[in-house]
Amino acid sequence: MTGALDGLVIADFGRVLAGPYATMLLADFGAEVIKVERPETGDDTRRWGPPWAGTESTYFLSVNRNKKSVALDLADPADLAAARELVARADVVVENFLPGTMERLGLGYDQVTAINPDIVYCSVTGFGRDNTMPGYDLLIQAVGGLMSITGPDPATPTKVGVAVVDVITGLHAALGILTALRHRDRTGEGQRVEVNLLSSLLSALTNQTSGYIGAGVVPQAMGNRHPSIAPYEVFATADKPLVLAVGNDRQFAALVKVLGAAEMAADERFAGNTARVAHRDELCAMLEDLLAADGADAWYTALTAARVPCGPLNDIAGAIAYAQNLGLSPVVGIDDPDSGTVAQIANPIRLSATPAAYRTTPPRLGADSGN
Repeated sequence: MTGALDGLVIADFGRVLAGPYATMLLADFGAEVIKVERPETGDDTRRWGPPWAGTESTYFLSVNRNKKSVALDLADPADLAAARELVARADVVVENFLPGTMERLGLGYDQVTAINPDIVYCSVTGFGRDNTMPGYDLLIQAVGGLMSITGPDPATPTKVGVAVVDVITGLHAALGILTALRHRDRTGEGQRVEVNLLSSLLSALTNQTSGYIGAGVVPQAMGNRHPSIAPYEVFATADKPLVLAVGNDRQFAALVKVLGAAEMAADERFAGNTARVAHRDELCAMLEDLLAADGADAWYTALTAARVPCGPLNDIAGAIAYAQNLGLSPVVGIDDPDSGTVAQIANPIRLSATPAAYRTTPPRLGADSGN
């Protein structure tokens, strides 16, 4: 089957997570991604374990399928020449070195456009082109404000349990690349695409940053509560926790009806979302008393039937099983002649005519050198 991005060649100098995640998404739809790695050591994430799948880091496996790997020492003149040959024939370059590194190597945007004028050149940095500080996800979560609104209370700043800023930045990079390619399709002109972790995080904070710049409200950590919606948090039941995510008055009326307290929907304290937020503590105490009458699974069944958003607190295994039960097919297997079948999380984008394809497992270091 033809992929939407068949024929597109991406020279991938990205490392760790943001760049590799972006290029893997594009590779899933047919782009030929040639991953340039250091000889002997390769991408840092090849050594980030445990956990391991055999001898392979599961971290590396998570963002590098459908790629080729060439091992090039960019400090070696011959290997650098090979890298220049690669970018000369590529449609896209992706890199996430410290600002100035690619320029010193002779592979910066201006140098590449001199030999490949219509290139789409994507740079991923921590803090923008003019700042040479390394950008690590934990650091960006701290300085970008995410940790200040995550955790049980304002005194306990907490990072998100995955490198979410890298993932968000990778998504922005992929979108920027595709946007630039669309422009090139119309005009023949390539361009530079720049994304940085800090700006990507501030954009992704959406309602929280908007609350500050629009109303002067500096948000704080509220545990599992939402600053603008109630009830929207974790509740105890007779046996285990249950999440309620009630976003409108219809859902609230359905909730309290199932709980046997339909009159709460007409109570002036709870009759609209603004009132419910103002009386959140009273509301949540009353709901928890009602939820104590039965277990989480029973409430989940009854509330879901009434179209009230709710769900269990799954671990990762439970989350994958939950998606499988919904028919979302979250896991795919890719056959490898050496490793057998390698399990991967599926690309979440569903296209009706040109769906994602899982052609090859993440490559061995330098497996395609000289090809």
